Amino acid sequence: MTDVPPRPAASAPVVDLVYFNAGGGHRASALALEAAIDRAGLGWKVRLVNLREMLDPKDGFRKLTGMDPEDIYNKRLARGWTVGLAQELKLLQGLIRWGHAPLVRQLQRQWLQREPDLVVSLIPNFNRPMYESLAASLPGVPYVTVLTDLADYPPNFWIEPDLPIHVICGSARAVTQARSAGHASTHIHASSGMLIRTAFYDTPEVDRAAERACLGLDPDRPTGLVLFGGQGSKAMLSIARRLPDTQLILACGHNAALAKALKALPARAPRLVLGFTPDVARYMQLVDFFIGKPGPGSMSEAVQMKLPVIVVRNRYTLPQERYNTQWVREHGVGVVCQSFAKVDEAVTQLLAHLPQFRAATQQVNNRAVFEVPQMLQGILQESRTPALGLAARVD
Repeated sequence: MTDVPPRPAASAPVVDLVYFNAGGGHRASALALEAAIDRAGLGWKVRLVNLREMLDPKDGFRKLTGMDPEDIYNKRLARGWTVGLAQELKLLQGLIRWGHAPLVRQLQRQWLQREPDLVVSLIPNFNRPMYESLAASLPGVPYVTVLTDLADYPPNFWIEPDLPIHVICGSARAVTQARSAGHASTHIHASSGMLIRTAFYDTPEVDRAAERACLGLDPDRPTGLVLFGGQGSKAMLSIARRLPDTQLILACGHNAALAKALKALPARAPRLVLGFTPDVARYMQLVDFFIGKPGPGSMSEAVQMKLPVIVVRNRYTLPQERYNTQWVREHGVGVVCQSFAKVDEAVTQLLAHLPQFRAATQQVNNRAVFEVPQMLQGILQESRTPALGLAARVD
């Protein structure tokens, strides 16, 4: 593990944002929050902390296997090998509880070395050992969990019962879950959605017709963006084959083999195949709808850009993302299908009612990336005011 950065002057609070790279959304949320804290001018020293490095500072797993544990998970996502993950999640949670005591000891050493003033977790499953180790090593330092899923996947995924931690929830469903888990009302904080980068708010006006033409696309043809995160997915090949007459932008992330295969597919409508790009917000400005998995990040980005979504829910859907499809239906912002084998029908349905779906996206006002820094500021200030801290503990 890299050396811990030195603490700044005592007047600048040190805030650790804990993430891991499994799936990519946790790191993306941490980066979005880091930028939002800087934008808010809070004057904090923010450190991004990979939990994997805290638990394995000597990089033993990589030296033994040649890869990070997150890499295994990400390769499975790219290949669509997601059946059975619900059962594997239970096994993982059992292993975490079995190894609770050594996990706490290892994390205690890390907290004593790092000495943060506030710890913000953007990951599930490990919140109990992380909080208990922090409380044992640095009493009084507040611990916050920011859900990067729209709702919890009980039991003990995001929201651990009987822990005096702060929980930031991005949906009414998650707030209800936190209350049911016994969290004090003073420790439940409702944001208006998921953390996404401010690039999805700071989008300049564009000439869509001219931009499309520059990219070799038909300026007047309905266009979809197909996106499955930073690693892409082989499902994109099936989608492209079933939509030969639909103009598409296909974003493959770091999956060069997938991009090559997509470029080789015949199509009657124009297409643009992209590798990894940091300009997702720009491409979302150029399209009319989104196709992808119901990941909370990419789905929230699309809705923020007023794009109706087409997502799928079946046995391959990640268990923690299944509620997201219910959220799509409840808010009327898109179409949920059983399989991408029926994506052509979903596109026909969506385009037939595009104004209604687009109007529904206009009703979603996600300001979480601006709200969460203010919530964290309040939590930090409360922890430094003994009277307020005592009142919270009594509650």
